[in-house]
This record gives sequence, structure tokens and C-alpha cells, in this order.
Amino acid sequence: MRIFLKTLLLAAALLAGLSLGAAEAPARAETMAEKNLKDIVARQRDLLGRAEKEGDHLDVAWLRGELQSVINSYDILIQKSPDFAAAYVAYGMLLGQVGMTREAVGILLKANQLDKEIPVVKNEIGRFLAEDGKLVEALPWIMAAIDLEPQQPLYHYHLGKLLIEGRDDFIKTGQFTRAALDKAMLQAFARAAELAPKNFAYAYRQAEAYYDLETPQWDDALALWRKLDAGVETPLEHQTLWLHQANVLLKQGKTAEARALVAPVTELTLAKQKQTLLDQLGKADEK
Repeated sequence: MRIFLKTLLLAAALLAGLSLGAAEAPARAETMAEKNLKDIVARQRDLLGRAEKEGDHLDVAWLRGELQSVINSYDILIQKSPDFAAAYVAYGMLLGQVGMTREAVGILLKANQLDKEIPVVKNEIGRFLAEDGKLVEALPWIMAAIDLEPQQPLYHYHLGKLLIEGRDDFIKTGQFTRAALDKAMLQAFARAAELAPKNFAYAYRQAEAYYDLETPQWDDALALWRKLDAGVETPLEHQTLWLHQANVLLKQGKTAEARALVAPVTELTLAKQKQTLLDQLGKADEK
């Protein structure tokens, strides 16, 4: 539930930026539709903020009821202002975040029809199509988002994920060879990490991506895990990265080095991963 709420809060923040963006344009009178959208987004943000604060004490039935009220407000807004693209953007993003991905795609397609220059719309259409299993259909949308906003790391990250998840489909359709797909996937994750150097998650996924190649690049993976290890602070973060390094070293046949990294891992949440590596090291020693 907490992950769900954090995702919704992020969506609300993005929507606030979209709905308030007009305020940065040359001064003009605010339309009633714009005012209503601001009010809906503010309600949504306040609602989700309250839900986040309540944490484990959250009344889920209450949250569903309040979210339905917000959804009803979006329905009324687009009925009254059928050509207001920003309303469709906000509405579609919310529907997607609450799991109504097919409905979200329909609403976002309308937003795209009204304004074809909104990169987040194309990215979200692609992302939701992918979540619905339509991986091949998702690719042009993600690529279009990147074309419109090439400096947005999130879009490159989504491209990398899509290429991994849909690898077999993309190769089957002839859109990629395995070598070309591997190269594009690795470049996408690397670009995301480059554009957001402080985002640990992007660099972490880039390091994992070396495993996903047809011929894994263990040296590059190990170098990146070591780089990440040098920049973290908590014992859990360090020990997680030690296990990743040990895994690579094991793959390279360097069992003594791997064992030296596994031994000091003490975090209980990593016990299962540690034992798995110890078992693998035991089997390697028997050979």
C-alpha cells in the first residue's frame, strides 16, 4: 500500500506541474476549466498526502471512496470541457496509477489527439500498453516521448525496461536482432543514469543490465557495482552491493574473492541472498 501511495503522490506532483504550467505563460485570465483542474489536482494531492501520513492505519475503503470522488470530478470536467487536453492528461495518469490501465490509455489517446506535443502523454501511453502486455505497440510511444524530451531520464529508463521485457517479441517481429536489442537496451539504461547521476535506482539497473546481455559483460558490471559501493553510506546498501560484486566474481571463477565479500554480510534482510551465494560457492569448490 505504501508503494502504491508513493506512486500516486508522484503522479499528483506531476499533475500539479502540468495544470499550473499555464501560470508561467504570458499573463491571461484563467479559464473556468483551468481553475477546476487546479482544484481537482489539489484535492487529489491533499487526499494522497493524508493517506500517506496515516500509513498502516489507513482506512482503505475511505481512500477508495475519495479517489472515486476525484475520478467523478474528472469525468464532469471533461464532459464540460471536451477539448481541454490538460484535463485528459491528469485524468489518464490518475487512472493508470490506480490500476485502470486500459481506461487510462483511452483517456490519454484523447489527450494526444488534442495536443501531440506532450511527451509525458506518449510515455504514459507506452508504459500502460506495456503493463497490459502490448509490448510491441508500446515501443513507438516511448520513442516518441524521447524524441520530444530527450533529456528526460525516466523515458530512457522506460525504454530499457521495455526492451528487456519485450525482447523475444521484438526479435520475433524482426524489429531487432539480439545484438541490436542488447546494444539499445544497455544504451537506454546508461543514458538514464547519465542524465540523473544522483538517482541510485537508474545506476543500479544499468549495472544489472550487463547481466541481461546475450554475452554478459561481467567486468563492466563489477566496475559499476564497485563505483556504486563507493558512494553509498548505510550498511544495508554496502552489503547489498557486496553480494552483487560477489555474484559477478563467482561467475568469473574468482571464488576466493567472492567468498571474502559474502562473509561480512550480516543484514538479516539479505540472509537468503547470502545463503544462495554460499551454496553456489560450495558447489563451485566441489568441481
